[in-house]
Amino acid sequence: MRLLVGRIGRAHGILGEATIEVRSDEPDRRFAIGAKLQSDEHGELTITSGRVHNGILLLGFSGYTDRNQIEKLRNVLLYADVDINEEREDDDDYHVLQLIGCTAVLENGEIFGEVTDVINLPGQDLLAIKTAGGESLIPFVRQLVPIVDVAARRVVVIPPDMSGIVS
Repeated sequence: MRLLVGRIGRAHGILGEATIEVRSDEPDRRFAIGAKLQSDEHGELTITSGRVHNGILLLGFSGYTDRNQIEKLRNVLLYADVDINEEREDDDDYHVLQLIGCTAVLENGEIFGEVTDVINLPGQDLLAIKTAGGESLIPFVRQLVPIVDVAARRVVVIPPDMSGIVS
């Protein structure tokens, strides 16, 4: 599956490096030297250099050797071909696309709704679930989402007390 992993920012220095807005949980893997990324505007881009400067990822690309060339890539979105079903080191690690569309059920098996989005927040992620009564946001933590079965397209949820909360 083709997933968005980053966006090229402004040029940095004179040797053809660009700042990268990282949009991947695996930047070391996605932005490794030799990795091939796709862009709609410029086709395949091969990474030739990479380093972090003041907390910002800088990348160089094959065929782009100076500031003027790299500036033409500004705001280009970078995509990687990713197998979202590959084995992961952490069993609790999921791609958003694996969760969207899953049926959310209560512990007793009653259908609660459908997962429509995963909202990434600094403290924790939230599952956005479309229910008969509107949208419910449930913190994506084991205590409230004890079972995630992506193969069966099903998650078990324990909605927190929603009294007083506008959904």
